[in-house]
Amino acid sequence: MTTIGIRDPHTLAPAAEDNYITHTKGFLSWIVTLDHKRIGVMYMVAVLLSFLLGGIFALLLRTELLTPGRTFVDADTYNQFFTLHGAIMVFLVIIPSIPAALGNFVLPIMLGAKDVAFPRLNLFSFYLWLLGAGCTLLSLAMGGFDTGWTFYTPYSTTTTTGGVIPVIVGVFILGFSSIFTGMNFIVTIHALRPKGMTWFRMPLFLWALYSTAIIQVLATPVLAITLGLLVVERVLNVGIFNPSMGGDPVLYQHFFWFYSHPAVYIMIVPAMGIVSELIAVHAHRHIFGYRFIAFSSIAIAMFSFLVWGHHMFTSGQSALMNTIFSAISFSVAIPSAVKVFNWLATLYKGSISLNTPMLYALSFLVLFTIGGLTGLHLATLSTDVHLHDTYFVVAHFHYVMMGSALIAMIGGLHHWWPKMTGRMYNEKLGMIACTIVFIGFNLTFFTQFMLGSHGMPRRYYDYQPEFQIYHVISTIGSYIMAFGFLMTAGYLIQSLISGAKAPANPWGGRSLEWQCASPPPHDNFKEQPRVGDCYDFSIVRWDESQKGYVVDRSLDPELDEGAPQTAKA
Repeated sequence: MTTIGIRDPHTLAPAAEDNYITHTKGFLSWIVTLDHKRIGVMYMVAVLLSFLLGGIFALLLRTELLTPGRTFVDADTYNQFFTLHGAIMVFLVIIPSIPAALGNFVLPIMLGAKDVAFPRLNLFSFYLWLLGAGCTLLSLAMGGFDTGWTFYTPYSTTTTTGGVIPVIVGVFILGFSSIFTGMNFIVTIHALRPKGMTWFRMPLFLWALYSTAIIQVLATPVLAITLGLLVVERVLNVGIFNPSMGGDPVLYQHFFWFYSHPAVYIMIVPAMGIVSELIAVHAHRHIFGYRFIAFSSIAIAMFSFLVWGHHMFTSGQSALMNTIFSAISFSVAIPSAVKVFNWLATLYKGSISLNTPMLYALSFLVLFTIGGLTGLHLATLSTDVHLHDTYFVVAHFHYVMMGSALIAMIGGLHHWWPKMTGRMYNEKLGMIACTIVFIGFNLTFFTQFMLGSHGMPRRYYDYQPEFQIYHVISTIGSYIMAFGFLMTAGYLIQSLISGAKAPANPWGGRSLEWQCASPPPHDNFKEQPRVGDCYDFSIVRWDESQKGYVVDRSLDPELDEGAPQTAKA
């Protein structure tokens, strides 16, 4: 991309000598900090370490499935591997990765605020996450657990392993961490928006975090109650879900999926918010259909509470209920498609920079589209009966969760990495690593659509020899993908040691976080920044002397003192 530049020295954010990293020093200053940026960084480190652990279990799973029968572990160990992989990746990685890590760091700066509304509650949420993660990992020392990440009854009530209760308690605690984070974000967006930032002048990432927070606050208590009942049943032998004691296991499925399907959108809606930012900023074009994208986030949050029954088409519920849940499940595709079409329209005739964040955004578009379209097969009653509990579901789930949510998170991490660390990473290595991850991911999971359509059940330790070729390709893909992630970790760590110093605005962004230095000062801004149209890139110019972008306010009459603060059409 080529741009012409006129420097406006009044709008170039100077490098901060005293930033949030150096403001106070020592280990104690971090563990008791109330700075949202430090809390976000601590969340990010914890989430990435959990991602490493969950990824190791995934590689162990794929290695075991290289051959029919036993490859290197027995069936019970295999069951524990896939249970730990699922629980760690869902509850410790994907759910908190964007809201708690990137959201904590970026949200207040996007609002031009000093911090979130409740800084102490924010820190408390992080320590609740650590406590929940500790309880989850404690299950390993107590014999592990093999119920699957859904903790389905009667597995979770009759299993003899001692690690079931610790992991259930851990997820219970993690739920409260999620609730408190959601409450904090809702109040922060309502109460701390600066003058001039109306609802329709907020960055779309904030709309996504707001929608996600609503789901967190309303849906997560259902999971807490369900897991509490599960512990009561296991400890006191009270018949709630266990049919041998007069309980109903299908009731557990209703409770669990009433939370867990909204949890899917806790994972994916923030990812959509990140993609809106990446596409607009790196295409240097005003986001197309701003209000449609904003309202579609709210629509997805509303629909998420109404579709849990499509997980239970084969559980014996009535034909009428199956039909209703099928129809509502199709309806979810509408707000999702609204986002995709508006993103594509934004890219059209944009001045696209094919850098690492944009490559991750484009990867998201491809993978999310595949994941969404294959979800239609599972929402269709006639095909779901055949595909239910097969590898087709595994592939669909990973395309939506990992291929979409996690890929967007990594794209967002690259997008805000210069702002978070003050350092630039190796762009060439970033693009190569993204390509490797994309290829490895599709090799791993696209073959699983074929496995599922041919009838290979999921979670099986053994399989018929005719399925082996697909498992071999899938396992090779997982190794390629792991190499791409390790490469990513390598150049990001290297950037912390010897990376070039990042300018305040390396990408040409217009939202408020690009108006402070990199890394941000302790209080984010020395004075209240003025709000403009966060997607109007016509006044952004490249400044060669600073190796970054600046805002030429003389070209934006909306930012003149006394000018009306109205959004552009």
